[in-house]
Amino acid sequence: MVAHGPARILAGAFLVRIFIIFHDCGHGSYFKSGRSNDILGFITGVLTFTPYCHWRWEHAIHHASAGHLDKRGTGDVWTLTVQEYLEASRWKRFAYRLARNPIVLFGLAPLFLFVVLQRFPSRKANARERRSVWWMNLAILGMAGALSWVFGLVAYLIIQLTVMMVAGGAGVWMFYVQHQFEDVYWERGDNWDYTAAALQGSSVYKLPKILQWFSGNIGFHHIHHLSARIPNYNLERCHRSDPLFQTVKPITLFSSLKSFTLRLWDERGKKLVGYRHMRSLRREQKHSSQS
Repeated sequence: MVAHGPARILAGAFLVRIFIIFHDCGHGSYFKSGRSNDILGFITGVLTFTPYCHWRWEHAIHHASAGHLDKRGTGDVWTLTVQEYLEASRWKRFAYRLARNPIVLFGLAPLFLFVVLQRFPSRKANARERRSVWWMNLAILGMAGALSWVFGLVAYLIIQLTVMMVAGGAGVWMFYVQHQFEDVYWERGDNWDYTAAALQGSSVYKLPKILQWFSGNIGFHHIHHLSARIPNYNLERCHRSDPLFQTVKPITLFSSLKSFTLRLWDERGKKLVGYRHMRSLRREQKHSSQS
């Protein structure tokens, strides 16, 4: 019998928490033992359809380059500057708008990422990361085969895809709002600073306690980017331990909805802006060029 909708939504919420455990294992922070992290990381990777070693390598790049305009493209949300958008071809603008559309970004893209894209290694991956993708694919195939035998193929696919869509959409939203808010930090070249990127380029996402639990405290994202070796169960305690961390302005569940309207980085104004703001800048440029 196929699980009812509320049960699948709840399962998706638990899968978000499982991914946070997977995430901590990838950082080597969930256990003191590296071997224990690797074992649990592989198991939770099967459940989340994510190749452990390959993801760990890509995610390390994200931590080393978050907020760096010259190092975009790995483990982040596609973000163009206003000027890059204005200079882009019509096709690239269309692709960018499509990629940033909420239905695509939080509905279709997560499912494509976890079910399809992560079945193939990056061209830049080394042999170890490539093998981790193939071994994970075999493990997922075994799990899917066993569950299809127990519940039936159609029932398994309905449950699995629904749960993945819920968890993926919620996870991508969390990641999005943690790095895509109005006063976020972006810099180029030597102006980029790791500590500033952590404290100014990562949000404090203040959630109701139940959502904070399901998301594994990852809303304290500034602490996580400052030191990725702090496990999720210590993030809130670290946030409260120093007044400096509490000076970071929190984003609430309601105020985070504004992130839907933010699309482009305005290098001149040092803030994320929407398409309307971009159009006004374009008019200003045309007016100044004509005068």
